[in-house]
Amino acid sequence: MVDLLKRFENLTTAHVADACLRADVPVRTVSLLPVTSGRVAGRVLPVRHVGSVDIYLEAFESAEAGDVLVVDNGGRRDEACVGDLVAEEAKAAGVTGLVVWGLHRDTVDVQAVGLPVYSLGALPTGPLRLDPQAPDALEYAVVGEWTVTRADVVLGDEDGVIFIPAGRADELLDLAASIQSTERRQAELIRAGTSLRRQVGFDAYLAARKERPSLTFREHLRGVGGAIEE
Repeated sequence: MVDLLKRFENLTTAHVADACLRADVPVRTVSLLPVTSGRVAGRVLPVRHVGSVDIYLEAFESAEAGDVLVVDNGGRRDEACVGDLVAEEAKAAGVTGLVVWGLHRDTVDVQAVGLPVYSLGALPTGPLRLDPQAPDALEYAVVGEWTVTRADVVLGDEDGVIFIPAGRADELLDLAASIQSTERRQAELIRAGTSLRRQVGFDAYLAARKERPSLTFREHLRGVGGAIEE
C-alpha cells in the first residue's frame, strides 16, 4: 500500500469523489477533522469499539504494513475511544493512520506521535462503559452510513475521508488524476482571462436546455470535456 499513498499524495479526496461519481461507484465519504498533519491512504483495518483498548491490540495482531485503523465508535460524542497509546502502538505495528468515527483524546501527545489521525473531535474522558464484544467486531466497521471492510481502501486529507473498493483503486486514482489535470488547465485559463463559462460553452448549454429541459450540466460537461462537478 506504499504505492497507494505515493499515488494519492498529489491528489485530493475531492478528486477521488469526482472519479467515483464518474465511474458510477458509490461516493462513500464522511467529514472528519485531521488531528495531525499528513494524509492517509491504505487498506481498511476495521474495528468496532466496545469500551476497551484490547480490541485494538487484537486488530494489530493481524495488521499489515500500510493498513489504516478504522474505528467504529458509533459517532459517539460522550467519550473518547482513541488516545496516544493506541496511536503509538498502531505506529509500532506498521499502521499508517487512524480514522475514528467518534472522538479522540490526548491531542498534544497524539500529535507528537506523528501518525495521521482523523476524528469527529476531542474529549478528555475515555469510555465509562464496557459492552460485550461481537464475534465479528474485527470484520467490519460502520462509518457514518457506510460499512467498510478489509476489501476497502481509505483515503484521507484536509477535506475528510473517502472509502473506495480496493479492487478499483488503480482505476479510480487514474480517473482522479485525469480530472485534476483538466481542472488545473481550466484554472490556468481563468487566470489568463478565459472565463469558465466560456470554456465550457455555458451559453450553448443554456440554449440546448431550452430545447431539451432534461439536459443536465453534467451531460453537457462530458460532451465538452470539462470538469467541475465530477
